[in-house]
Amino acid sequence: MGLRNFLLNAFRELFVHHHGSLEFRAKLFALLVAVNEDAKEEAYNLIKQIGLSIYQNDEDRANLLVMSTKELVKKVQDDNGLYIDTLVANVQTELRVVPRYAKKIDIDSLAKLLDLTKNPDTLLYQKNILEFLQKLKDETLQSKKNQIAEDEQKVRSKYAS
Repeated sequence: MGLRNFLLNAFRELFVHHHGSLEFRAKLFALLVAVNEDAKEEAYNLIKQIGLSIYQNDEDRANLLVMSTKELVKKVQDDNGLYIDTLVANVQTELRVVPRYAKKIDIDSLAKLLDLTKNPDTLLYQKNILEFLQKLKDETLQSKKNQIAEDEQKVRSKYAS
């Protein structure tokens, strides 16, 4: 990892535009990667490709998405105080606080990670996670429709000035 990526990673909250949004996406990817013992580098390569698509070929943001996802997965797998259930609860809490993040839940992109899964039990677990995320997205977009519109207007106003 280069010095630039190290500094961006270490100070991402200060230097990275829309840091919260990137972290939210990393949590979504981490939910699926952390439960799959088999796919490591393949998963991160795929996340980078998805990140490049999301961030219009912004290599730095795509790399930060990968690094953030890796950190979360490592915490889960190292039994470092972060568990899948905790990650799920974090996603739910963030959606209550920032409901517009529901639009960041791209099931099609997340589902690509399932192609890397060999174990049928793991695959079933990942499919359940995707179903849960889809339901959470749909419920949030429906129940918080007005708040999302207001929040998006505030964000547009903030960055237009």
